[in-house]
Amino acid sequence: MDFKLIGSILLIVGTSLGAGMLALPIVTAQLGFLGAVALLVGCWFLLTAGAFLILEVNLWFSHHSNMITMAKKTIGPLGQIIAWVTYLLLLYSLLCAYIAGGTDLLSHLTHAAEFNIPFIVSAVLFTTFFGAIVWQGIRIVDYSNRLLMMIKFTAYFALVALLLPFISIAPLMKFELTSVTSSAAIMVTITSFGYAAIVPSLRVYFADDIQKLKIAILIGSLIPLVCYFFWDMVIMGVIPLGGSQGLNSILSSTNPNSALVNALISSTSQAPITFFIKLFASICVVTSFLGVSLCLGDFLADGLGVEKKGWPKVFVYLLTFAPPLLIVAVFPNAFLKALEYAGIYCVILLVFLPALMAYRGRYLKHYPQSFRVPGGKIGLLALMAISILLIIFAALT
Repeated sequence: MDFKLIGSILLIVGTSLGAGMLALPIVTAQLGFLGAVALLVGCWFLLTAGAFLILEVNLWFSHHSNMITMAKKTIGPLGQIIAWVTYLLLLYSLLCAYIAGGTDLLSHLTHAAEFNIPFIVSAVLFTTFFGAIVWQGIRIVDYSNRLLMMIKFTAYFALVALLLPFISIAPLMKFELTSVTSSAAIMVTITSFGYAAIVPSLRVYFADDIQKLKIAILIGSLIPLVCYFFWDMVIMGVIPLGGSQGLNSILSSTNPNSALVNALISSTSQAPITFFIKLFASICVVTSFLGVSLCLGDFLADGLGVEKKGWPKVFVYLLTFAPPLLIVAVFPNAFLKALEYAGIYCVILLVFLPALMAYRGRYLKHYPQSFRVPGGKIGLLALMAISILLIIFAALT
């Protein structure tokens, strides 16, 4: 058994399956279940194509070359700046979403315990407590994440199994692609497949074993697709579209995560379901928060050229947590909107830039090819065109 391959697949799965999963059935409810599945498959294909292009481009350069280095060498200084800024905005947007989502769930739990505290206090408590784990470094985050991921998968499978008897088939037969009036459904779905930035790290891990890299990307991206399918199925089949606790109402709620938890509890009235939905929702937010916080801290330390020790470490983590915490304090309902913005940055960083880098590397710089994504010039131009259309659509809606 190839444990390295299994571990890499799980790394991709863990990067994809996060707090954005909670938002998926909420923002895609208007499409109906079949429409949501069509959107999932489309976004999976788009982001998986981008991931394979990142692998192709990365193989042209030495080990430890990252997205910013790749963009600089293929596009030039402008590409480097776009990659740098987009990566930073993506991480900050995700952290805003996870702090907002975590604070919402913490407030919900304290309220259920009849211990009410202000939203901003909950936000500070959530960020400080889990930020302290990130402060300890990657080893503690890794151990914490392993434990949380095991609990998360257990809670997910238990929750799906417990909710299956409550599913109504009729709502799952709807297909309403004409109902798309905003970019939220598309962008949040895209964010849910935003794992491709770790591909350069996997290349180092596999020591240029291209076959295993391709298998890891393909299987690692298909598992979240299947998980999202069953998650959308049980949520859309159990919670109605309309009504005071329906998915439309949850979408317009200032606290969508806790509203989703309450709706499931109300629709089923089963103690095990109540326990597992609270557990699953909470861990989704925490694992996402830990991973993105660690990544953002490392990114800032590298960009500023400082080592995470002493006062420089304090400065790096102030830059990591203070801006998103302030944004969440001003916009407490930032969860869905921040995920939508993150989707825009995913399109730029993980689809448009890889296609542009591959085009320039293949046809202008003529880098030697050890692996090439099929599709030729037409495929690359199509990906760039789709990316531009998605960005324009997001900007206009």
